[in-house]
Parts: sequence; structure tokens; C-alpha cells
Amino acid sequence: MSLPACPSCNSDYVYQDQSLLICPECGYEWSPVEEALEAELNKVKDSNGTELAEGDKVTFIKDLKIKASSQVLKIGTKAVIRRIVAGKDHQLDCKVDGASDMMITAKFVKKA
Repeated sequence: MSLPACPSCNSDYVYQDQSLLICPECGYEWSPVEEALEAELNKVKDSNGTELAEGDKVTFIKDLKIKASSQVLKIGTKAVIRRIVAGKDHQLDCKVDGASDMMITAKFVKKA
């Protein structure tokens, strides 16, 4: 069985101790099961269930009112995802056409 390289120092001399993987060079310990679960939880999906990534172009599926402003972003407005922040109330940091940078919830967009 081939073990992955150490995520801390990229050493190939990793060994397994019960459920943990240990790097003898830097002393880093991690659980591959927990790492896989965490990676699955950090995936951000649009309204159709498509996984989103940084650099993707998205469009709004409903009109969104901007907080503390009278401006409304209409259906079909395009945006580019600059950064994904999973686990918060707004997952996408986007550059919106006709507006500035904004934080948007993923359930209000679809991948273009």
C-alpha cells in the first residue's frame, strides 16, 4: 500500500500508526479519513448542485438587493469568483459586472 507524502514537508517517509499517518522528518501527524471528510465539507455548490471553483463565471438566478443600498442586482447579472470561503454565511467573494466586489451566497448563483 502506497502512503501519501507528508502535507507539511512533502517527505516520502510516512508511516502509519493505527488510524494516523506520521512523518518522521517533521513530526506532523494527520488522519487521512478526517482530511477526506473535511475536503468534502469544504466543497461549495451552486443552485444546480455543480461544484464551484475560483475563477468560474456565474450568473444570478434571482434579483438580489444590496444591503445598505437601493441598488438591486438583476437576474442574469454575471460575476467572476475570486475566492471561495466555505463554512460562512456568504461562500463566494466575487467581482460583479456593473458593481464592485461582493460576498454572495452560493445558492443564489448558477455556473455560466
